[in-house]
Amino acid sequence: MTTRRLDRPPPGLSRTAGPGGTVSAGHERKNGAALGRHYRTRRPSPETTAAQGGGAVDAATGAIVPPIHVATTFVRDADNQYRRGYCYGRSDNATVRQVEDILTGVEGGASSLLFASGMAAATAAFLSLERPAHVVAPTAMYWGLRQWLAEDAPSHGLEVTFVDAGNARALGAAIRPGRTKLVWVETPSNPTWVITDIGEAARCAHAAGALLAIDSTVSTPVLTRPLALGADIVLHSATKYLNGHSDVVAGAMVFAREGPALARAARLRMMLGPILGSFEAALLLRGLRTLHVRVRHQSASAMAIAEHFTHHPAVARVLYPGLRTHPGHAIAARQMQGGFGGMLSMRIRGGEAAAISCAGRMRVWKRATSLGGVESLVEHRSSIEGSGSPCPSDLLRFSVGLERTEDLIADIEAALRGARPEARARRGRRTCRAETIAASARPNGKADARSTRELDT
Repeated sequence: MTTRRLDRPPPGLSRTAGPGGTVSAGHERKNGAALGRHYRTRRPSPETTAAQGGGAVDAATGAIVPPIHVATTFVRDADNQYRRGYCYGRSDNATVRQVEDILTGVEGGASSLLFASGMAAATAAFLSLERPAHVVAPTAMYWGLRQWLAEDAPSHGLEVTFVDAGNARALGAAIRPGRTKLVWVETPSNPTWVITDIGEAARCAHAAGALLAIDSTVSTPVLTRPLALGADIVLHSATKYLNGHSDVVAGAMVFAREGPALARAARLRMMLGPILGSFEAALLLRGLRTLHVRVRHQSASAMAIAEHFTHHPAVARVLYPGLRTHPGHAIAARQMQGGFGGMLSMRIRGGEAAAISCAGRMRVWKRATSLGGVESLVEHRSSIEGSGSPCPSDLLRFSVGLERTEDLIADIEAALRGARPEARARRGRRTCRAETIAASARPNGKADARSTRELDT
């Protein structure tokens, strides 16, 4: 399998002169060969790559938004070959390939594969291992994958050891030299946001001959680039931040280098068919263009919310790696650049019933699963995960969106006080009407000071 570099767009697309990008021949003649050489030798930053959709322009029309390729089959050459690179839609697609190239550039990898969901991508990472295989996974991780590893992976010849991945010594001890094929780490991990030292995990995995895969769904390449820290594979549930609009289900794997791991995963996708559809890929490309500005805003807002509720009397504990009190803060500060992510959790005083009741009183925060979208979501995770969940029953998980931070804080405050905003508004209107009647009955027609203070509440 060959590397698909950003400077080699899919058929029908050409590269334009963007900031740090390649220039056309005409532009070079106009501005001088030296300038052209300068631009060709400088690669665009990940932020520019994402914002410009890889910098590709449709060669036929000049459109800066590329066409969506929906064809499932392609014409052979006269001598029965496929020199244009496409044969059948189950194995490849030009729209999918363009998004894969962008992800490869943003993560700093060698090649990428898009899948129809995050679970399809994650399970492909395990199913493409040579068996028998021992794998290590964190105790705190996305519940759906943890459940698959615990209940389904053994039937596929996979032996799984769960470990506290926030403890480097415990993680190293769980790895079996010569037997462990893959160490799987999710950092920050859902929903308690445990932080794993990626560099140390890479050292331990590689010393034992194992690969290191990082689920970087929450951190995103905006804040962390695991391949640069030693990881071999980066996984994303692209449904979340990469798309960011709650309208696409997708997954992605980015590989640090070409080799057997990439080849096996690509063959598995080709044979089983969990490739992302072209329409979904186009929507994902749309989301990637605003990835950096969204994640930065969400991270800043999450930090403000975490700090605001750290000492709130109704909150037992705020879990957020940006807080200095978080046990993994020092590691997070070292390997997360520009923020600590848009996810946080709160443990509510009063236990499970109080937490569920609190979520039920929120109006700006939407009670829904998933994360990373433009709208803010709240969820009581342990009731979603069911029996056997390691998630505390008093925990609420918050996915911070793009709303005004003060509105999000006010909504949580109102829910913690136990009063719905509209109920307070109705009480205020009733008080106002009562004071109007009382004032009209007074000789001077004015409400007294006590009534005025009551209106202000």
